[in-house]
Amino acid sequence: MSRVAVGRDDNGAQVFLAYHDHGDGRPVLLVPGMPLGRDSWDRQARALRAAGHRVITYDRRGFGASSRAAGGYDFDTFAADLNSLLEHLDLRDVVLAGFSTGTGDVTRYLGTFGSARIGRAVLVAALPPGLDPAELSVAEAAQAEAGEYRLRTFLDEALDARRLGPQRVGPSDLEAAFAGASAASPQAIERVLALCLTDFRLDLPKIDVPTLVLHGAEDRVLPFAATAARLPGLIRDMRLVAVAGGPHHLTWTFPEVVTPALLDFAYPARS
Repeated sequence: MSRVAVGRDDNGAQVFLAYHDHGDGRPVLLVPGMPLGRDSWDRQARALRAAGHRVITYDRRGFGASSRAAGGYDFDTFAADLNSLLEHLDLRDVVLAGFSTGTGDVTRYLGTFGSARIGRAVLVAALPPGLDPAELSVAEAAQAEAGEYRLRTFLDEALDARRLGPQRVGPSDLEAAFAGASAASPQAIERVLALCLTDFRLDLPKIDVPTLVLHGAEDRVLPFAATAARLPGLIRDMRLVAVAGGPHHLTWTFPEVVTPALLDFAYPARS
């Protein structure tokens, strides 16, 4: 594991991001969603590396092995952190993929810093472009106090364990997700949940690279109709895929859909 300094937090302390950088070839950078870390992309990362590509995964500030910063839990700062990592590694022609709240980092990054370093974008279980809080089940969770019970309930909803278990989600999957989420700062969880209602309608039209959107048709955290279904027309070059039976945490529960789609879209066959 490597670390990169991305600035200082509200208390003046240095903030570091923990990241992994493996492989060669065209780079793909995978942004995790709250409350998980880089391991939430593990099934896709392994396939990308096996296909001969360079894969970068990291923990956002406040999550996983990155600094538990005293502040900076907003999409402007998350995008700036992402930019620091891209510049530190001097990445070019990157496939930039985000999951869940990580799609907010991708969207705000492209809306703020542009696509000079980015070749394609992928949004998995995307945040809404902007809507009323009552339309999202996650809005209620944003008002709740952080704690173990709520975290387990959130992960159960994200994985849709009762409906998909044990074939797609077993007890070990839930425990692994909870172990990863437990490394997060409670302050980070609380603040990032509230960010789910961020208005991205000024950022989305600035995305000028081909973009793939994958969203579970049965997503109970960020319902398809309130989120992904509203993106067509806001991103100029976009392909939308509704995954039949898919819950929120698609990268883990439906790897046979997400992984090939990511490989095919991000690395189309070259003549």
